[in-house]
Amino acid sequence: MSSPLTLAPAPPSQAAEEVRTQVREFLAEELAAGTFTTHVDTWLSGVDPEFSRKLGRRGWLGMTWPKQYGGHERSAMERYAVTEELLAAGAPVAAHWIADRQSGPNLLRYGTEEQRQEILPRIAAGECYFVIGMSEPDSGSDLASIRTRAARNGDGDWVVNGAKVWTSNAHFSHYGIVLVRTSPADPANRHAGLSQLLVDLSLPGITINPIRILDGGHHFNEVVFEDVVVPGDMLLGEEGAGWHQVTAELAFERSGPERFLSTYPLLAEFARRACDTGDAAQLGALGRLSARLLALRQLSLRIAAALDRGELPDIPAALVKDVGTTFEADVVDEIRRVVEVTPSLDSPDPLGRALAEAQLHAPGYTLRGGTNEILRGIVARGLGLR
Repeated sequence: MSSPLTLAPAPPSQAAEEVRTQVREFLAEELAAGTFTTHVDTWLSGVDPEFSRKLGRRGWLGMTWPKQYGGHERSAMERYAVTEELLAAGAPVAAHWIADRQSGPNLLRYGTEEQRQEILPRIAAGECYFVIGMSEPDSGSDLASIRTRAARNGDGDWVVNGAKVWTSNAHFSHYGIVLVRTSPADPANRHAGLSQLLVDLSLPGITINPIRILDGGHHFNEVVFEDVVVPGDMLLGEEGAGWHQVTAELAFERSGPERFLSTYPLLAEFARRACDTGDAAQLGALGRLSARLLALRQLSLRIAAALDRGELPDIPAALVKDVGTTFEADVVDEIRRVVEVTPSLDSPDPLGRALAEAQLHAPGYTLRGGTNEILRGIVARGLGLR
């Protein structure tokens, strides 16, 4: 019987393995030159615009996009190889990550020709960065309950009022794709009346307030909109179609390797330690974690291949995000139980430093991109269980 969770295997790709080799060589050179150091969770916390521009110059951003928009018309498997290697190395990719992962594809699917021509080549060059304007202080993962509103003024422009929260790196970014309510909620259909706006974050009336994490780091933000006038031609897609568009966007957001590789630098350092010591408990933990990682990778690869075919695997994507981020937290717990290492950001031991970083970032793993409880509801509904 067919199932919403049944996906064809990802096809083998010689081109993907070739670009993987190129990325590994590039990363080895950058590490040797000291241009970056390996850290945990760098797809959110590692902002380095110059590193992003280097990737752009090598054609490793906007890889699957049409050449007319600055893209390179390569396959999803090639792009997957690039992103996987960057994450495994703990490279500083946060500046461009959201723009390349989902905002660009969103513009390709729903944007006007003018929007595409203006913005997509800059993303592909590593010079234009985006934030996600979905969650709100009183809504969280229940996007249908958002209260940020946009209304047309006499000039046909949009006037936006409200607030978004957990907007990673808004203080470094140029645009946000913001989900707003453009008509009153319908009690019979909570998803109606929502639209997406392409918002320049330098517009008057926008205030960006930092939300610091446990180690004092700053990548989360609250973005407040007070009578912000957004040009009328910056509507993304169709008015009132915001829910459908967000659903499509979330398939890109939830299914990638970043949903289970945020803690990979910690796992790699632990693997080296376990192999050196030969400790049975450490090797057992490494075996369990490796098996889960390989299974997650196969599911994520299948989703990447489905997206390449133009499919919308939103239910499998929700599953990857659920089990992937649970795995990320379990990496921390499994390793902590079998090593005698004091976690500290100042530790001379690389395993101690990586463990400290992973622990301090861990509260966000199962929250960002939709809480795991919400995602399980999505999967259950897709399987006809609720």
